[in-house]
Amino acid sequence: MTRRTPDVAPVTWLGMPAFPANAKVQLANDRQRANLTHATRTIRAKRAAVVSEVDDWEQLRLAGAAIKDRTLRHLDTYLVEFEKKLKAAGATVHWARDAAEANQVVIDVTRAAGADEVVKVKSMATQEIELNEALEEAGIAAWETDLAELIVQLGHDSPSHILVPAIHRNRSEIREIFLTEMGRYGRAAPDDLTDDPGRLAEAARIHLREKFLRAKVAVSGANFAVAETGTLVVVESEGNGRMCLTLPETLITVVGIEKVLPTFADLEVFLKLLPRSSTGERMNPYTTMWTGAHGLDGPRDVHVVLVDNGRTNALADQFGRQVLRCIRCSACLNICPVYERVGGHAYGSVYPGPIGAVLTPQLRGHTEAIDASLPFASSLCGACFDVCPVRIEIPDLLVHLRRQVVDEHKRGGLGLERLAMGVLGEVMGNPHSLRAAQIASTLAGKLPIPGIGRKLPGPGASAWTTSRDLPMPAAETFTQWWRKRSDAPGTDEEPDR
Repeated sequence: MTRRTPDVAPVTWLGMPAFPANAKVQLANDRQRANLTHATRTIRAKRAAVVSEVDDWEQLRLAGAAIKDRTLRHLDTYLVEFEKKLKAAGATVHWARDAAEANQVVIDVTRAAGADEVVKVKSMATQEIELNEALEEAGIAAWETDLAELIVQLGHDSPSHILVPAIHRNRSEIREIFLTEMGRYGRAAPDDLTDDPGRLAEAARIHLREKFLRAKVAVSGANFAVAETGTLVVVESEGNGRMCLTLPETLITVVGIEKVLPTFADLEVFLKLLPRSSTGERMNPYTTMWTGAHGLDGPRDVHVVLVDNGRTNALADQFGRQVLRCIRCSACLNICPVYERVGGHAYGSVYPGPIGAVLTPQLRGHTEAIDASLPFASSLCGACFDVCPVRIEIPDLLVHLRRQVVDEHKRGGLGLERLAMGVLGEVMGNPHSLRAAQIASTLAGKLPIPGIGRKLPGPGASAWTTSRDLPMPAAETFTQWWRKRSDAPGTDEEPDR
């Protein structure tokens, strides 16, 4: 059977329209909204149940935040220590400033191993750097082995969630994808396949087995990297990760530099926080740890690619750097009322939801319209902070980033919103101007002006009333009302000042 590289179109995040435009499109997808509502509510109910069992949950959150902050303050020291321990354990360490450098390392190592395909563990870092697309251009097939990632890949789709990339798909859609696409890239799904979860999982397992057994090279990410021992850690629920991490002769791990922890003992905190916050489990079914290469036990050629790709930019912001505490649990997505309605594709990044709204602009900057709009993709309800296992102050970060976006736009000339706010500032700052504006508004309320009470006219102003009605001006100002009240018999009160 001829193997072929999956013809999934590259995901082009940069250059996408701003979040409001993307969100409007996603809101119109009723099936996706129903899938998201069901899935997120199920996951957050499971999380709430297992978290309530832990009496010292808040102390664990504080400990997780403290460990991460200490690590970030001394990140250079811990990274050097991690590299030293890895090399001593027989691993090869590569440093990558950006996505292009990281992708080239993986391509070169794969070619050196004489392979034209790799099997992959679910990894946000490799999605961030668009490794699959880079491998495809180099003539190397990348096979996703996580069930949800397999669904996304076979469906020529893009992930919509950090933990459950195919959260926007239901069982009947998955069945159709398997029946239509599996046979093009390996073992076909059985003709009598149903949408029963067990049958779907079985079809995926049989399809992937031949890939596991023949693969010479595997690519993984890492949930944690321990500086003290040079140990890498992957937690997962299916066992596909362990197959990738143990069977191939060559293992390449792509990991963001912020994933480092100082000591092995620190894992105790995070292996309690992560499973409860992500899958609503007390512990992960599979926790795999490895330290370098060990002869015939596991991969013989181990490579670790330490990726920056904008992380030092985030680290330079003393307030914004707390975003690098993130352990990719996705609890903030599952609780977010905005994400629940629009899904992950609206965010234009592999990191959707509240965490994506604060992480992506710090990694990529605010140049693109999609990145500049992300800090505004929130109602600031604060639920994301309440569930974050490492206490990232996402609402405050959103405001912090909004200020940066506004400051950058000030240097780009006058926009309609800035002009309106400037005029409003002048009016509110002068009592005579304010009084005149109040009187004018009462007159407007008495006249049949088009748009009043409905929408503002014009291409720029009308955007503000797309999802809200312009309120009807009051018939009289507060001052006018107070004067009438004060002039009434028996009234000698004065307004509060």
